[in-house]
Amino acid sequence: MDLYVDNSGAVTHGIPGKAEHKVPGVTSGTENNRVRIVRVLRRVGVTALAVTLLAGVGAPGVAGADSMAVPKVAAGQDRPELQEAIQEIVDAGLAGVQLRVHDERGDWVGSAGVRKLGEAAKPPTSGRFRIGSNTKTFTAALVLQLVAEAKIGLDTPAVYYLPKFGLDRRITVRMLLQHTSGLFNFTGEYYDDGTVVPGIPWAGKEWVDNRFHTYRPEELVRFALSNPPRFEPGTDWNYSNTNYVLARLLIEKVTGRSYADEMQRRILRPLGLRDTVVPGTSPEIRGPHAHSYYRYEDAGQWKTVDITRQNPSWISSAGDMISTTEDLHTFFSALLGGRLLPGRLLAEMRKPDPKSGAYGYGLGLMVQDTGPNCSGTILTHNGSVQGSAALMYSTPDGTRTLEASITYVDDVAMSKAQAGKKAIQKLFNVVFCGGQAGLAAEAEPAQTTGSNTLGPVALRADTL
Repeated sequence: MDLYVDNSGAVTHGIPGKAEHKVPGVTSGTENNRVRIVRVLRRVGVTALAVTLLAGVGAPGVAGADSMAVPKVAAGQDRPELQEAIQEIVDAGLAGVQLRVHDERGDWVGSAGVRKLGEAAKPPTSGRFRIGSNTKTFTAALVLQLVAEAKIGLDTPAVYYLPKFGLDRRITVRMLLQHTSGLFNFTGEYYDDGTVVPGIPWAGKEWVDNRFHTYRPEELVRFALSNPPRFEPGTDWNYSNTNYVLARLLIEKVTGRSYADEMQRRILRPLGLRDTVVPGTSPEIRGPHAHSYYRYEDAGQWKTVDITRQNPSWISSAGDMISTTEDLHTFFSALLGGRLLPGRLLAEMRKPDPKSGAYGYGLGLMVQDTGPNCSGTILTHNGSVQGSAALMYSTPDGTRTLEASITYVDDVAMSKAQAGKKAIQKLFNVVFCGGQAGLAAEAEPAQTTGSNTLGPVALRADTL
């Protein structure tokens, strides 16, 4: 799920266009679903940034794959400004940070804080972590590969591929990837007037007690469809996790293989992403990793629990993947460098829907303008799950990138939102703005459909 914080403390997560009659890759039926993403995340100044960094529409042409190759980490490279920036994030009350920066000076990796509460060891710089809604960028790229092969039609009604769900025939594949379907977000909906429509349990004692429960993707979709849609297809924009679980089912229906197998065959193996996995129902993070925590109230007592191990099937293909900063860098560089998609589809991916407003949301990517003091257009997504957030930013040509994992005690961290906001904003400014203030933290981007603006990191899983 995407973790984005905006200055007000809220969060948000559609589909225009008409269906074609010719349906590439159809083997049978129709499916309709509506899953929407919870918007409870706090907004921080970094929120506006994330939006600017995500989509990439109107950005300069992307350089070739060779120019975006991952360089070796500069041995002994002295970058005190980066180490200080991540230390400030920890000093703001978060548990640990691992950071990778690529720029004209090469690659720098570092960490700050602790790997595990009560221990002195720092987070491993090569550690694995849950990437939350960065998973959506992987999922969108996989769908678009099938579009490139004419197995899926981008503007074909999704119901042709997934007939059993009875989806609204106006909902196209493009709308799923762009969050304009209007489908209810299965993790809950938050409205401008303060109304909250609960989704599946993903917070509080109920989630903690049942965090190893297995959800089937069809179950998540049917739950979403049992709730009224947020709006008519294509008339608005709203971040909904349901869209990306439908995208998974679409991939499986068209290919006849599992989502995990297709991800491995088409993206992970070709790019050599050995530390990136689709965990399915496995609660494990294998290999070196930092720990995540959750704090909740039970019978008047506050408890802090290590929730690093959890069954991620509750978020599925909308946010379940595990990766490293190095693998995220390799993936994003390959994607933006044209190694995964033909130019016309990469351009579609980087074209924000006007209705997404400050989010600048394209097809699994967000595009942001960081202003004259920074690097111009930035592409991003970012994501989070309970107690863990992942950042992924790049200039369109891949010459400057940032990937990071942040772990914290969820819920407690919310009280640190303002300090954390400033520290993360500073990190972004150091990397992309030469240390100068970039997008003003106080600037409140225009909102759409009551959504919060997306930020580089969410301090809660509400926007997963």
